[in-house]
Amino acid sequence: MDEKGTDVLADVMDAMRLTTLMHGRFELGAPWGIQFPACPGAHIVIVARGSARLEVEGVEGAIVLCAGDLALFPHGGGHTLRDAEGSPLHMLGHGECQRARGVGPIRVGGEGARTTLVAGTFRLGAAPRTPLFEGLPRVIHVTADDPATSPSLSPLVQLLIAESVSSSPGATVIMSRLADILFVQALRAHIATSQCHEHGLCALADAHIRKALSLIHERPAEPWTVERLATAVALSRSSFAARFSSLVGEPPLEYLARWRMTKAAQVLRESELALIEVAESIGYQSEASFHRAFKRWGGVAPGAYRREHRRGERPGA
Repeated sequence: MDEKGTDVLADVMDAMRLTTLMHGRFELGAPWGIQFPACPGAHIVIVARGSARLEVEGVEGAIVLCAGDLALFPHGGGHTLRDAEGSPLHMLGHGECQRARGVGPIRVGGEGARTTLVAGTFRLGAAPRTPLFEGLPRVIHVTADDPATSPSLSPLVQLLIAESVSSSPGATVIMSRLADILFVQALRAHIATSQCHEHGLCALADAHIRKALSLIHERPAEPWTVERLATAVALSRSSFAARFSSLVGEPPLEYLARWRMTKAAQVLRESELALIEVAESIGYQSEASFHRAFKRWGGVAPGAYRREHRRGERPGA
């Protein structure tokens, strides 16, 4: 079960077309508090110095972030950072982080203990219509000393922090690339942790289901059945079906159907293939049946989806 197959996480990320929008550095003195707006996309916060109390909409209780920790918000949403409970809040405007990029840090708070944060926002160029991503929690907290994380995580965090104060040419480009890597590293850490109980990407921690997902991603046009997938991963049909549904969040053939549409959307955006060629690449022998399935999935016909994407009218689609 350990043979190497298609990298499912890489495939999902590629289909989502992750793009870094901005980074801002925050120099904070106690008492301080920052409320980040509920923007679309994903967000990341890294503590360079000091500590912070994190409060996330929809999450009970507060999370303490220490120096070297990062918090990833895969679904965006509002969140608040303070030095202590009850500290006054600075309401961060939608453009304020972008203002910090390349022109110096945002300074908030008083003259007390100092905390430095680096924050980034990501745009998901295509809707993450896969339960692997949708099942992620509101926040993923990766600690600096977490034994489940890759040994490379801490040096990456430190390099990003260093670049956030650098005036050298290309510093913002380096920050963007590092943030992309940290995004994936945080997902890896979440998959590896014993606390990964939600359905979705946690399924990649199970060797049998990881293999099944790899087969689906590697050969989406294959006429897969539950029986064929179960045999391929050495499980009984009933055991495989129950395990897949529990860990992934939907039955195998439903996942296959959704992934086919996700891949079709990617091909429509990124190629000039004729619609029948797009259909055949994901297992449809008829353009008409592909047309109907894609419209049920995305709400628009394949040709309209391609045209609208290229005009930039559906940036989140």
